Amino acid sequence: MPVITLPDGNQRTFDKPVSVHDVALDIGPGLAKAALAGVVDGRQVDTSHIIGQDVSLAIITERDDAGLEIIRHSTAHLLAMATQELFPGVQVTIGPVIEDGFYYDFATDHAFTPEDLEKIERRMEELAAEDIPVQRIVTSREKAIDLFRKIDEHYKVQIIEDLPADEEITLYKQGDWGDLCRGPHVPSTGKLKAFKLTKVAGAYWRGDSSNEMLQRIYGTAWANKKQLKAYLHRIEEAEKRDHRKIGKKLGLFHTQEEAPGMVFWHPAGWSIYQTIEQYMRQAQRQHGYQEIRTPQLVDLSLWEKSGHADKFGDDMFMLQAEEREFAVKPMNCPCHVQVFNQGLKSYRDLPLRLAEFGSCHRNEPSGSLHGIMRVRGFVQDDAHIFCTEAQIQSEVSAFIDFLHAVYADFGFTDVIYRLSTRPEQRVGTDEDWDRAEKALADALDAQQLPWDELPGEGAFYGPKIEFSLKDCIGRVWQLGTIQVDFSMPGRLDAQYVAEDGSRQVPVMLHRAILGSFERFIGILIEHYEGVFPTWLAPTQAAVLNITDKQSEYAKNVEDSLKNKGFRVISDLRNEKIGFKISEHTIQKVPYLLVVGDKEVESQTVAVRARRGEDLGSMDLSAFSALLEDDVARRGRIALN
Repeated sequence: MPVITLPDGNQRTFDKPVSVHDVALDIGPGLAKAALAGVVDGRQVDTSHIIGQDVSLAIITERDDAGLEIIRHSTAHLLAMATQELFPGVQVTIGPVIEDGFYYDFATDHAFTPEDLEKIERRMEELAAEDIPVQRIVTSREKAIDLFRKIDEHYKVQIIEDLPADEEITLYKQGDWGDLCRGPHVPSTGKLKAFKLTKVAGAYWRGDSSNEMLQRIYGTAWANKKQLKAYLHRIEEAEKRDHRKIGKKLGLFHTQEEAPGMVFWHPAGWSIYQTIEQYMRQAQRQHGYQEIRTPQLVDLSLWEKSGHADKFGDDMFMLQAEEREFAVKPMNCPCHVQVFNQGLKSYRDLPLRLAEFGSCHRNEPSGSLHGIMRVRGFVQDDAHIFCTEAQIQSEVSAFIDFLHAVYADFGFTDVIYRLSTRPEQRVGTDEDWDRAEKALADALDAQQLPWDELPGEGAFYGPKIEFSLKDCIGRVWQLGTIQVDFSMPGRLDAQYVAEDGSRQVPVMLHRAILGSFERFIGILIEHYEGVFPTWLAPTQAAVLNITDKQSEYAKNVEDSLKNKGFRVISDLRNEKIGFKISEHTIQKVPYLLVVGDKEVESQTVAVRARRGEDLGSMDLSAFSALLEDDVARRGRIALN
């Protein structure tokens, strides 16, 4: 007589064991039809799962995030089934869910083509239309190994052999095809209504470059056709906005094989970089930060003492000199503690806010490098706040206000807040973690901000708040962070004299707003599609003469505006004015100032905005005021 408690607190009693599907049907036929899986006492299960005792139960449908994940995982199996039907001899390996979709890795000598992907996708659609029941089978380790050996699935054998001895072995079958999987899965293939295969790429078995190369087919899956269409439109928009293409078109930067993961900044791109750096420098100064600079190369012993060598050693660049081993700094934190340690500090010195535009290097895998979004050499708007425990909440609250103001200046107002709590592998006492997590939660609540908890996602030394932005096409970018660290200051011998004369270890708050400059600029390029707000634009105005007779006046206009601090060029080439206008419009210059005989005579300029708007003639002081006002508003207004 199982009693089943539903999420709303209602209970249903049955006189015999029932499946999740039976419970959904008892609630209503609509829910039974929509049910994809269930959550029994916190554990996800298939709708076929039998309940024989009192439990709590939630039904998962396509409207739930968990439901979408199940749809994607089940679609990965559909991909594998269709591929093996169409290409006999192909071995399947793994097929996990990823952001917005899934992939499956295949071992085969056949090189998959775009035409192959179309063929596979058509077969997937046919299999989905057949509404094939999906069956979960529990088997022994020996039987599973024997099964996969008989069908020459060597990779599956390896996976099973590496599983913990006490782990239950489960297979999922749909028709005659099956695969090793923990599940859960949709009850039948007919639940898979909206999917698309997107690309094929190479991938090493288990991510190890010493292993064989496999072929990875990527796909996306959604609850319905409308969601799929919206996603594909978003992808199309993202491709148009690819920062690598726009960066090349506008002459902002480049990368090359001789310096993998490093950025060559061109004058226009460096102008954007410097504008952002100068803005952040001024903003940090106004919020009580002192700027410092720390070395690039530091003896490995410091990183061993801080714990970074054990945790991040594989990602660090090392070199030897004079029989000493050095590390190129992957982050700034231990060096900032060294600055704090110079001279004994008092409680009166706290909070001490130290900021650095810290140049860091990390040995990212070559396969993960992506334009300037994922690089090996980068600069952070990094800062550390040394404070007492009682100051944590107020410092975090002040930081959140600071962060909001910065994001608004760059045109971002949609911020997502997540609190990442203690991971399994961590340093420090549970009491320290309790206090740190509470301080961060209280700071978010004091700001009346909506936030989600990410259990187990904190840093090894402390919990953190992560701040993510939504761009104009709905993509989410994790940027800012503030982290509480009770551990590192003590490991690196940081102390201050408390009010009672005792020596105490300060709390260290790690914080960043933009993250890495490189990645942030990449995000800006894609968000604005290269049409930067005037305050960021490498060239804010271009002066264009119609004939050579206006050259001197055009140059005088350029010089006058430059003297006022604006980034202005003059185009005095012997080209038709239409050509000049077109060329600078393509370069997305905010304002074009056309000067002909009329403008020379009246000492004015004919002003055009980059979208083609004719703003009419105005004298130089009026245009200067317009430009100054535009720059001052930064990204808080729509672009011209």
